[in-house]
Amino acid sequence: MKVKKSFNFILATALTLGLAACSGSSESGGKNTSASNYPTKQVELIVPFAPGGGTDAVARAYADAMKNHFSEPIGVVNKTGGGGAIGFTEGINAKADGYKATLITGDFAILPNMGLVSFNKDDLKTVAQLNADPSAITVSADAPWDTVEEFLEDAQKNPEKIRIGNAGTGSIWHLSAAALEDVAGTKFSHIPYDGAAPAVTALLGGHLEAVTVSPAEVSAHIDSGKLKMLAIMTDERLDKYKDVPTLKESGVDLSVGTWRGVGVPKDTPQEIVDILTEASKKAVEEETFINVLDKMNLGLIYKDDKGFREVIDNDYELFSSLIAKSNIKQQ
Repeated sequence: MKVKKSFNFILATALTLGLAACSGSSESGGKNTSASNYPTKQVELIVPFAPGGGTDAVARAYADAMKNHFSEPIGVVNKTGGGGAIGFTEGINAKADGYKATLITGDFAILPNMGLVSFNKDDLKTVAQLNADPSAITVSADAPWDTVEEFLEDAQKNPEKIRIGNAGTGSIWHLSAAALEDVAGTKFSHIPYDGAAPAVTALLGGHLEAVTVSPAEVSAHIDSGKLKMLAIMTDERLDKYKDVPTLKESGVDLSVGTWRGVGVPKDTPQEIVDILTEASKKAVEEETFINVLDKMNLGLIYKDDKGFREVIDNDYELFSSLIAKSNIKQQ
């Protein structure tokens, strides 16, 4: 089976919340702020999700690693709610002087495309991408499929028979399965849960046939032999799972994943962005940062401000197309 259509996008949890976001505070002083002595005080890093998760871990590891390359400390502040919308909105509306940054996740791309907020992808200026993780097709260890080819063949012959759990309607893990439907000519039953962890629990309990979450979210159960990973939705095999093929190896040209990075209000002077980007590049090379991501099975991928902007722009457009095809946009 050869499928030529390719998707590379990012999606995340969608909630029915419409929050208006202005393009930046009127007192931001974006054009008047001098970078000659930046920074002179602590920088606040907004994390739009609760402590303890992968996003929070990346943010805190980043803040810690920046100590050796940034003259002032970075304080992590969790601002939760609205699938990330509350934290993103605060970051967008902050004074554009480099002293309030935001840990951007894929939710920043999904919320506008779902019609849930008023802000758009250009309301935060990118600093650096820090992380990326692919979606993976994971099933029970005693499932009847030993290869992704067998899994997809069964799905093609039996539309909607295979129940795939996700982290909520419109989430990255929902739409990664929807993308697989689109490129492989299958039809699944999509079962939403309040996060990836409950979906994985449902799979362990025999209430699902599969999940399309990240390797990090199933790694413990893979290691214990309770689950097996049939394929990874990325361009190359992962070092930790070298025996797990990519979908592309099976002729399904699909790469889907999530990412995390740093952004600042859009009117922030480029000179300040350059300082943050340069320090960020050095920070992600710190052993402490590498070890935290490795321990949590999170992928480390660095891109500078321009590279990160390209990732967001490309994923945003492809995501918009898939949302329309999936007919799940909020009315």
